[in-house]
Amino acid sequence: MDPVNIAIRDPPHKRVPCLPDHPLPNAGIRHQTPPKSLNRDKKNSFVALHSLSISTTQLSIIMSEEYLFSPDLISPNVKANLPKGYTCRPLSNKDYGRGFLDVLKVLTTVGDISEKMYLARFNWMKARNDSYYLLVIVDQNDRIVGSGTLLIERKFIHETASTGHIEDIAVAKDQQGKKLGLRIIEALDYVCEKQGAYKNTLVCKDHNIPFYEKCGFKRGQNEMTRYYKL
Repeated sequence: MDPVNIAIRDPPHKRVPCLPDHPLPNAGIRHQTPPKSLNRDKKNSFVALHSLSISTTQLSIIMSEEYLFSPDLISPNVKANLPKGYTCRPLSNKDYGRGFLDVLKVLTTVGDISEKMYLARFNWMKARNDSYYLLVIVDQNDRIVGSGTLLIERKFIHETASTGHIEDIAVAKDQQGKKLGLRIIEALDYVCEKQGAYKNTLVCKDHNIPFYEKCGFKRGQNEMTRYYKL
């Protein structure tokens, strides 16, 4: 990641609080010799900085992880019923490198999305975090193996009520058969109810109808779609 090249050497519990709270001296000069506190033996160091044009803002971005919405909205029952070592949580700004987009490829074409594009979309959604609820299931290796989306639509009808729309349920092919899809639906339905929606809807293919009926959904009205050339 230009201009920062970071190699993580030690496990998380050995991370050192040596990063400064203020911009480093001459931080705008590339290939500056790192301070001794950061230039440790490569075998034992937490980070090796090969290009030190780093601002405080950049360091903050590197070190911090943000979720799209509050983890408190994740159903305790869903977390308790996941396979051992698995967890369910909101989408993170760090999930680009954890296989999030690879999971979506199970559904449809994803395209060539850079990390910059991913973060731009994530931040746009986070600024509207009362409407967009994307969550993921992560395995014991910190790899995303499932994901789903809930959109909350505000209406005028039913005395300005809200309704939920479930989208993009995806489970990695090597993880199917573990009821992860069911857990994702349960987690999204829990969020929808907690957000005060009066109903939750989704669109599915005919062969998936029995699965969603087991999740508590019923057949509703027909769905019509029109596509546009982009």
